[in-house]
Amino acid sequence: MNRTLKIAAPLKIAKRIIVIACLLVTLFFPASLFSQTDSAQAIVPEEEALVSPTIDFISVQKSDNTIDLKAILKAKIKGTLTKLPGLKISFFSVSDSIEKELGNAYTDRSGTALLNCKAAGLIPGKEGKLQFKVSFSGNKSMEAAEEVVAVKRASLVITPVKEDSVLSVQLKLIDISTGEETAIPQADLSVFVKRLFNPLKLGEGKTDENGEASVEIPNNLPGDAKGNITLLARLDDNEQYGNLEASVIQPWGTPVSDKIQELPRALWSPHPPLWMLITFIVLMTVVWGHYIVIVYELFRLRKEQLKTNNS
Repeated sequence: MNRTLKIAAPLKIAKRIIVIACLLVTLFFPASLFSQTDSAQAIVPEEEALVSPTIDFISVQKSDNTIDLKAILKAKIKGTLTKLPGLKISFFSVSDSIEKELGNAYTDRSGTALLNCKAAGLIPGKEGKLQFKVSFSGNKSMEAAEEVVAVKRASLVITPVKEDSVLSVQLKLIDISTGEETAIPQADLSVFVKRLFNPLKLGEGKTDENGEASVEIPNNLPGDAKGNITLLARLDDNEQYGNLEASVIQPWGTPVSDKIQELPRALWSPHPPLWMLITFIVLMTVVWGHYIVIVYELFRLRKEQLKTNNS
């Protein structure tokens, strides 16, 4: 009897342990399962939103009966407006419901794509305006974008005039959208001289009732080796005609030699004066000489200390 009781007691204890273990598993196992499910859902990355680019599109009517189509592609990336290089841009001529592809161009480092087309083969729409469209087809990370511009055909003529010692240019702006020449009055024209980076503005003029304006040119402008300068006349951001440009080359500048010559010794040249070079060498010799003396004295003191310890 006692033996039976001794055997039953451990069995009861074992059963209790098993029951408690099962309760603990049922309590904690579902919680851990749900937490794993929630964490798995949290790890799933969200789809990145596509970049939405914008296009600045302008047309420039030139005096050689061609039109420059200029598109600047940019987008806001991480809060910063960024110009997008190396992307393909398509240009179209739109007449009523007909689209004619003019060509393609890739954006450069500044996000600019430029296409020059002849104006002779372009057909105006019902309002007598030439309509152009620029399109970017998009890619895996960017949405598609397009922009349209419509302008009336016009012509800007620049004529150099020299009277005694006074230099000037005569400007004439005419509307040719209807096939007949019509003067454009009260238009603001600007005259520039071409430079290496950006043109230098020389003056402004407003057209009269005949579409004409005159701007005086300084006679001391630096030119090339032959004294030639390139004068530019512009109509910028007009509501009806957009942008126009005309140019002319005249020998009105001061000749500037284009030969490569060695510059003299001076403070503003790569070759400094001799006195400055000698002074620099002396000062550097004195400074580094002190360092050399200090290092030498340190080594000498170390040797003397070693001799003293050995003796």
